[in-house]
Amino acid sequence: MGAEKSMNVSREFSVQQASFALSEKTARYLAVKRVMDIWFALIGLVVALPMIAVFSILICLETPGPAIYTQERVGKGGKPFKLYKLRSMKIDAEKSGAVWAQKQDPRVTRIGAFIRRTRIDELPQLFNVLKGDMSMIGPRPERPVFTEKFQNEIPGFTQRLAVKPGLSGWAQVNGGYDMTPKEKLIFDLYYIRNLTFMLELKIMLKTCKVVLTGDGAR
Repeated sequence: MGAEKSMNVSREFSVQQASFALSEKTARYLAVKRVMDIWFALIGLVVALPMIAVFSILICLETPGPAIYTQERVGKGGKPFKLYKLRSMKIDAEKSGAVWAQKQDPRVTRIGAFIRRTRIDELPQLFNVLKGDMSMIGPRPERPVFTEKFQNEIPGFTQRLAVKPGLSGWAQVNGGYDMTPKEKLIFDLYYIRNLTFMLELKIMLKTCKVVLTGDGAR
């Protein structure tokens, strides 16, 4: 049943964004970008694996449950995939259904607050980059339930599915959680339509600043 639902979700989203075509220049760059993604992910994992191990232990010591969990997200072309994250909330955080995280969210643990602020909880997604589900830079992937909601409320929302989702993105370094989905879409579409190495380098540098300052975290 779950697999069938995912296939339906993929078809629905991909059809609605099919009219958004990337330029030939962007398509060529994306081919090169995949090679860069693999290298950056491999280098990143050398640094990240010890951190993932340490915080996995701390998470399990603070609250029962797995340290790393998977969550279905919508990827390029509407294709669903399993995203990896370090758990930052209590194990029963979504027993009543999917809810967007809020500032000072009571579901977030003490360790969780730190890894969310520093974005350490996102480090396992380097494996998603290696698998090809994600890129280092791109629009952040949404969950199917939110993608369906936003595509019905925000015209052109699924155009952001024209490229792979990323660990960080233009929207995240320009407001992140403090922005509405509609505001994020404006930044996501700007990124897609102006996709160059220099723009991605700028996003990487701004991401470092966000990580160091904790801006936009919840």
